[in-house]
Amino acid sequence: MDLIRATLPLVEPGRTEIHLPHWDGIEQQHGFIHGGVVGMIADSAAGYAAMTLVPADASVLTVEYKMNLMAPADGHGLIARGEVVRAGRTLIVTRAEVVALRDGAEQACALMQQTIMVMRHRGEKRESGAAG
Repeated sequence: MDLIRATLPLVEPGRTEIHLPHWDGIEQQHGFIHGGVVGMIADSAAGYAAMTLVPADASVLTVEYKMNLMAPADGHGLIARGEVVRAGRTLIVTRAEVVALRDGAEQACALMQQTIMVMRHRGEKRESGAAG
């Protein structure tokens, strides 16, 4: 998320938000935020929502997602809202909506449905250089 300047200002059980400012390093040839970046924040927002519901010694891994790009990601920033639809023991079904912020309003630009696999007894990989 640091690479694309995204933040995670909302984390609640089963729900998260990722906020992303529009800047030239993430644009495609028409000046819109690239669809790959839209997919990245949708996948991450829904994945983090799933993470809020798994045991502390577990992690999650995306195994599938389907995303509809409904409008260009055109505005001063994006918000990806991820939420858990159904949390099972092995699989978690999530969804994410990505909206573009423009002229004080939100415009839906992408909708994603995702399946997450729970990785039991496999915590997160530590950042390189982390102690321990």
